[in-house]
Amino acid sequence: MTRPSPAPDTGATAPTTAGGTVLLVCSSGGHLAQLLALEPWWSRHSRLWVTFRTPDAESLLAAERTTWAHHPTTRNVPNLLRNTLLALRTMRRERPGLVVTTGAGVALPFFIIARLTKVPTAYIEVYDRIDLPTLTARLCRPFTTLFLAQWEEQRRFYPEAVVVGNLL
Repeated sequence: MTRPSPAPDTGATAPTTAGGTVLLVCSSGGHLAQLLALEPWWSRHSRLWVTFRTPDAESLLAAERTTWAHHPTTRNVPNLLRNTLLALRTMRRERPGLVVTTGAGVALPFFIIARLTKVPTAYIEVYDRIDLPTLTARLCRPFTTLFLAQWEEQRRFYPEAVVVGNLL
């Protein structure tokens, strides 16, 4: 997998990081590719990636600080519990100023703990879900400070979303 070229600056304003680390939390594969496309933004911040240890993630994040999450997450309660403990430890250690995700399942425990600790969050709905909202977006939405969509059509499900355009 090659690293996607950086997306143009969309002009959307993320919640302030208050000087803390930005946690970039996502599944590997396409979710990771979409966050990597935001390099013009995240490269200006202290950051920590949380994703799955897969060959593509190891390669693409070789020069980045990374914490490896437990997978699979779909309908896997033991890994949900493991990732919740990981989120607790990571949030306590890093004291992030912002948590950003494109999904999927690994994001939920980080968003819940961020909300409980008053850390702002930004959720970016993935570009390939136009007709139906993703399960992770529906679950994370109550814990989200800023909700971003890549298509105007996604606002049918998320009227509060800011449309930023396609990241890839």
